[in-house]
Amino acid sequence: MPIKIPNDLPARPVLENEHIFVMTETRALSQDIRPLKIGLVNLMPTKIATETQILRCLANTPLQIEIDLIHTQSYHSKNTSDEHLSAFYQTVDDVMDVNYDGIIITGAPVENMAFEEVEYWPELCRIMEWTKTHAHSTMHICWAAQAGLYYHYGVPKRQLAGKLSGVYHHYMLNPKARLFRGFDENYCAPHSRHTESDPEAIAKVPELRVLSCSPQAGIHIVSDNDSKMFFVSGHSEYDLYTLSDEYYRDLNKGLDVKVPFNYFPGDDPQQKPVNNWRAHGQLLFTNWLNYYVYQTTPYDLQQL
Repeated sequence: MPIKIPNDLPARPVLENEHIFVMTETRALSQDIRPLKIGLVNLMPTKIATETQILRCLANTPLQIEIDLIHTQSYHSKNTSDEHLSAFYQTVDDVMDVNYDGIIITGAPVENMAFEEVEYWPELCRIMEWTKTHAHSTMHICWAAQAGLYYHYGVPKRQLAGKLSGVYHHYMLNPKARLFRGFDENYCAPHSRHTESDPEAIAKVPELRVLSCSPQAGIHIVSDNDSKMFFVSGHSEYDLYTLSDEYYRDLNKGLDVKVPFNYFPGDDPQQKPVNNWRAHGQLLFTNWLNYYVYQTTPYDLQQL
């Protein structure tokens, strides 16, 4: 939470330059407090694991948050029970008239298919169009980031030479961006994908800006100029064993997969992996909530 200080206190510009979260008396007096309303569009087949990972990251803040879990209606999940979906999830038709402070759209294991070949692509397009008018800020993760860049800006994806799997070092192109407050200059994040959004196509879109990159994994985070949409190519929400589970799953399928990069000590799958991304993953979601949702969303969501 921010520290409240007098409007003209000399420490204010110093603290702000150091990325300390401050709020002036004028801003504090004008604030009305209510829970943030966040919608989680969960496209992953293992919905329970994914919702747990995302909710863990969102919970690392003193802000009160209300979550609506949303799933696609045009695709029937094979890995999540109907009872779970019926008890905890809604479809986009159920929430079409609801406004949200923030929306998160997860990835999905369909990246080797053309976007238009994905069974629920028309419904996802409808969802992404809906977020433009019913969400104050939207975060797209992994395949959803590729899908969002393609739908909103026409950025195509391209196939990688092999699966990109592991924990990679990243650097910030704009270290003073509020999304990176509290980040180290060099931070880690997991990736697990076969494709990437074309970086040359991104560079040609004036409405987009690249916020961070990795020498090995490429572009990590992209935003629009208004910071209303964020596109995150990695999986900062991943648990310690998620990459391990994916690795052994692919091995059991007989696939030719490499050991996840920079994940197991000594690249030995028999060793326990080391989590060196958790702190920055928590910060990513916390900063998004604090600076791009909580601080700028209208009190009355009908004003969106």
